[in-house]
Parts: sequence; C-alpha cells; structure tokens
Amino acid sequence: MELNKRTVLWIVFAISLIVLWNNWMVTNGKQSLFSPAPPTAQVAQQQAKPNDVPAAGQPGAAAVPGAPGVPGAAPAAPQTQRITITTDVVKADIDTLGGVIKRLELLKFADEIDKTKNKVLFNVAGNNVYLGQTGLVGSTPAGVMPNHATPFVARPLTRGADGTVQLVLDAEQGGVRLTKTFTFRKGDYTIGIRHDVTNLTAAPVQPSLYLQLQHDGNKPPTDSFFMPSYTGPTLYTDADKYQKLTFEEIEDGSAQHSTKANNGWIAISQHFFVSAFIPADKAQREIFTKKIANNLYAIGTIQPLGSVAPGATVSTDTRLYSGPQDEQTLETITPGLELVKDYGMLTIIAKPIFWVMTHLHSLLGNWGWTIVALTVLIKLAFFPLSAAGYRSMAKMRVVTPKMQAIRERYKNDPQKMQQATLELYKTEKINPLGGCLPILVQMPVFFALYWVLQASVEMRGAPWILWIQDLTQPDPYFILPVVYAVSMYITTKLNPQPTDPVQAKMMLFMPLAFSVVFFFFPSGLVLYWVVNNILSIAQQWVITKKFETGAAK
Repeated sequence: MELNKRTVLWIVFAISLIVLWNNWMVTNGKQSLFSPAPPTAQVAQQQAKPNDVPAAGQPGAAAVPGAPGVPGAAPAAPQTQRITITTDVVKADIDTLGGVIKRLELLKFADEIDKTKNKVLFNVAGNNVYLGQTGLVGSTPAGVMPNHATPFVARPLTRGADGTVQLVLDAEQGGVRLTKTFTFRKGDYTIGIRHDVTNLTAAPVQPSLYLQLQHDGNKPPTDSFFMPSYTGPTLYTDADKYQKLTFEEIEDGSAQHSTKANNGWIAISQHFFVSAFIPADKAQREIFTKKIANNLYAIGTIQPLGSVAPGATVSTDTRLYSGPQDEQTLETITPGLELVKDYGMLTIIAKPIFWVMTHLHSLLGNWGWTIVALTVLIKLAFFPLSAAGYRSMAKMRVVTPKMQAIRERYKNDPQKMQQATLELYKTEKINPLGGCLPILVQMPVFFALYWVLQASVEMRGAPWILWIQDLTQPDPYFILPVVYAVSMYITTKLNPQPTDPVQAKMMLFMPLAFSVVFFFFPSGLVLYWVVNNILSIAQQWVITKKFETGAAK
C-alpha cells in the first residue's frame, strides 16, 4: 500500500515537472510539448501585411499578454521625452515614445506664410500631421515586437569632431530588443537610421521592419488656382520607375503602384520639399499605401528580416532624406530621387531650360538676371523664325489700306471679299498666319518656365531687384504686370490693325486682361514675358520701319 502511494506521488511530481517545464518553454517562445506544430513554423508561414503596421496612437505595450495592472483600470500613460538635435541645416525633435521624429525644422528655409519662422516638415499640429515612423511587425508568445508606439530609453547623445550627432534608443517588448540609432551630419538633410533587432527569447523569431510616412490630406495654405502645387505619396522602383499618387486615390482605393521590390524608395512630396525613406538596397520588401484614419494616409514598406536565432542580432540601415527638392543633391543620394522635382508634361523642355539657368546663375549670381539672360538667349535662338513672322506682319500693315478697300468694295458679298483677300495675300506674298509664329514659338517655353519656377526650390525666396524679393511669388506691387500691359499695348499698335472695329477693340482689351491674370502668376514668369516683349518690340519696330520706308519709295 505504501509502495502504491509512493508511485502515485512520483507520477504527480513527474507530471508537475512536465507541466512546469512546458509553461517555461511556451513563455520563452519555444514549442509546446503538447503542440502538434512548432510555433516557429507558424510564424515563418505568416507574411507581414500593411494592416499589421500599428495605426497612429496604437499602443504597442497594450498588446502584451499578462501585462501587470489593476483590472478595469485605464493603463498608465507611457513616459515620454523629447530630445532635440540641431545641426547647421535641421532641428529635429525625437520622441522616445516610438522613437519618432515629431518635428523637423529646416533652418535654411523660411516659412511660406510667416517669413520670420523656419519651414517645418514633420509636425503634429491640430489637423496637420506629417510623420515618419519605423518599427517591427511580428509577435512572439510574449507579445508584439517594438513599434512606433513603444516606449524607448535614450542613451546619452554622442557628438563627433566633424559635427556628427548620434542618438541611440532602446526598447524591449515581446521578447525582442529594438535599437534605433539616428545619425545626423553637418550640412546634410539625410538622416541615417540603423535598426538592430536582438532576439531575447529561446526560440527563433521572424521580425519584419516597416518604414512608414504619414500625412494628412489637406491642401497647402499657399495652393491657388494660378499656382497649384502637388502634395502626395510618390515612389520609385527600377522596374516601374517614378510613380505619383494622390490622397484621393488612396481614399477611394484606386491607387495603383508597385507592391514588391528590392530597390527604390517611398516618399511624401510637397511643394519644393520631400521626405523619402530609402531602405537597404537589394532587400526584398512590400510597398503599401493605406488610409489610417479620417483625412490621414500613409505610404510605407515592410521588409522581412529573416529568422533571428535566440541571442542573435540582425541589423539593417535605412536613410531618411527630409529637405529641399534640390535636383543636384537628390541625384547623389539614390537613383530616381531627383524625379520628385516634377516639371509636369513639359519635362522634355523644362529640364534643359533649368540646366541652362543653373549655368547662367553660376556666372550671374542672381536668379532674376538669370531669367533676363535666358530670355535674351531664347530670343536669339528663335530670331530667324520670329523675324519671318514680324516681316509678315509688317507686310500686312503696309497693305492694310488695300484690304480696307476690298472690304468696302465687297461688303455685301462675303464670298467675293474672301476671294479678293486671298488673292491679295498671294500677290503680296503674305502668310496670314505668319504673325502668329512669334507667339506660338514662345508658348512652350513660357509654360516650361512656369513649371521650372513652380518646381525649383533653388528659386524659392530668390530676389531680383528692389521690390521683387521672391521670384516664385506674385509681384507684391503689380509693377511687372503693369509694365507687361504697356508693352503689349505698344506691340498691338505695331501690329496691322484689324479691319473689323469689334476685333480692333478686342485687340486693345487683351493686354489689360492678360495683365490682370499676371497679377497672380510668379513674378519670375512675368519678368520673362516683359523682357521678351521689350526685345520683340525692338525687333518688330526695326522690321516694320524697314518695310514702311520701302513701301514709301
């Protein structure tokens, strides 16, 4: 009987040991003794999805099973600290809650509205949200891995002799340690972000790194009908090249873009500026766009980091460029990033124009005089073509009395009037459309220069002389539009006068109408047109006088 009791006790003790050992194994991420399939195999089969990335404000710690706390009580707010890092070009506030750059100020660029303040990119202010977030997707039996809502602990800042500033943040959650290392360099808008993932459990884990840019769907305050600007998600892959999306497409689910790549970048582009995550090259990733909340959208990537053995660490380097759309700088960072400087449909003309302008600016040192010099060069390039048009108009001006006589003679017979007019054109060798050539030649250049001024941050805030302090903004005193109207009036007087009185009045009204429209256009664009008109007046006046003198003889 005593032997039976001892046997039962040994069996109970053995079962207890097995149960305790199994619980310890499960807690540390190992396979349960009673599980038909190992948990690691299940994790390996699960692919991280865009919806796995935590939404804004979603607390990572709340997902940890068995977290201590009073039942029914609200969880305590995680401790947070803002760490400010300042270089010669940026001032960044990094929140230890999530390791997120909550504010990024560009020290070399003034705000569009308040010139006494600096331009701010990343920020959270009321309905305006613009953030870059990183973290891990995945979980273990101990909970979810660290993400952009997990509290981090900051190590002391380190500063190098070359002006480099480095901030290291650590967080442990779900049996995984995530270390984020931010590296800021002097004179550089590119921030290095290194992610070190250490497996603290006793079983392999399968983390994925996400990089996500959030932005609200609001229009920029400077956006207008005559000066529209683009703000939205953009991306680039070697296979599909540059792709441009809108928040409206994400809202209604119609956004079409690359979804898988092992190269390229994702970005939020806005007028003159861009923020782009550049993941490690040759690393396979998924690209996603999604609506996070009302009027809040995201573009991002998810990069699997593979299986991380117990006690092992896997590292990956990411770059975040957040600064001006300086074409020459963007070309040096990563392929295709310079394409965020979008010239629209006239890229084939606008890009060479800007190339010429940069060389002129290197000689002149002023973007206003650069536009003047560009106008002179364009005028010289098209001189023969415009001269042909002005000669045609000069001939038209000489034969205007003859055309008026034809009009009077056949005023009751429109068909004969048209035949006689065409015969006069043939006899005098006049091309009735020749006068349109000078305008038609200039129009593509005009629209291309418009896009150059709209896209070139190099000219943002660039002065010319006196009252023109920003060539990308309208003339504050409307002086250039008025000068344009006067030049157009003189041009109209040099042109052959229409025989139709109504048409003649319309020709006199058009300069006034155009000058009103130019009140809202960039002053640099109006400057181009004014200089072009002055040069055209001089050329047309010489040709017209030559023909009138010859006709008088």
